[in-house]
Amino acid sequence: METFSSKDLAMQAQKKVLSRMASKSMAQMFIDDTSSEIMDELYRVSKEYTGNRNEAQKIMKDLVKIAVKIGVLYRHNRFTEVELKLAEDFKKKLHQGAMTAISFHEVEFTFDKTVISEILTECRDMLLKLVDKHLTPKSHGRINHVFNHFADKELLAQLYNPDGPFRDHLQKICTGMNKLIEEGKL
Repeated sequence: METFSSKDLAMQAQKKVLSRMASKSMAQMFIDDTSSEIMDELYRVSKEYTGNRNEAQKIMKDLVKIAVKIGVLYRHNRFTEVELKLAEDFKKKLHQGAMTAISFHEVEFTFDKTVISEILTECRDMLLKLVDKHLTPKSHGRINHVFNHFADKELLAQLYNPDGPFRDHLQKICTGMNKLIEEGKL
């Protein structure tokens, strides 16, 4: 028996179309101003750290594609109860990571690159488990690409270096994350 579902087809088309439109202007249509500002700063940090504009753009495109695809899956109620619990755990871990990142920025001499790296690695693993049955290996690769980049201990060390070139970017990222936390969005 053939199993055809127009709803499934529509969801797949929506994921495909939205993932192809992962540009800064499209991201701004789906993402609030504060999140967009944080992403802009993450792009600048990535660009300066890698020394490669194309790589930094790819990381941010991958980030937008992941967010959009997960949003589509959630909107179409594709997650099971177990997966929804995992999504909640992911949100809590991401919140913990944001609070830790902000704390390390605000309280001098507390930064520990291993702590943030481990939190981001745990987030990556939770997200991969969440989308395991829903997204392609290519999307799994995008998740790995984004999280492995930002969990890079050398990148984190440079980002939190009080005399380093990323200090202003970190300040803006933390200000944005604080705002999202206060609004209950993160």
